[in-house]
Amino acid sequence: MPNYRRVRMPGGCFFFTVVIRGRKPILVDNISLLRNAFRKIIKRYPFHIDGIVVLPDHMHCIWTLPPDDDDYISRWRLIKSEFTRHFPFSETVSASRMRKDERGIWQRRFWEHLIRDEHDYRRHMDYIHYNPVKHGYVNRPAEWPYSSFRQCVKRGTYDEGWAEPVDKDMDCE
Repeated sequence: MPNYRRVRMPGGCFFFTVVIRGRKPILVDNISLLRNAFRKIIKRYPFHIDGIVVLPDHMHCIWTLPPDDDDYISRWRLIKSEFTRHFPFSETVSASRMRKDERGIWQRRFWEHLIRDEHDYRRHMDYIHYNPVKHGYVNRPAEWPYSSFRQCVKRGTYDEGWAEPVDKDMDCE
């Protein structure tokens, strides 16, 4: 069995990618369940969501943990469990998942990256907010309703027109 080593840092800032099993497009259609799961877990185990984007089959986010806490692993387990508990049962569950009392909505693992400095933070925030454009859901980040982009615009982190497409018909002469 693989031994996954996760970086642990109290008060750390982390980028995460969390994916639905089989890339089924269920998150956006169940955004209220996901929001409620986050609210419930943040209330019990506080952390700050610096940036987030929810796409139909996966999400990316950056969290900052409290200064004396490094346990993002339990938080993700609880968020996934809370979402799953309220999600209508419709998926096929393997024998392996049944033995572990898992429903099979989420991929078992997630990807994390410790944010190392301001440049790394900015690159990952840009990645989060550009992701709906990259996947072809919208033409500009401001059009995607399931991200923190508009909150970042209000705080002055981004301009409203950040990453807008360039008009190819413009005359540059």
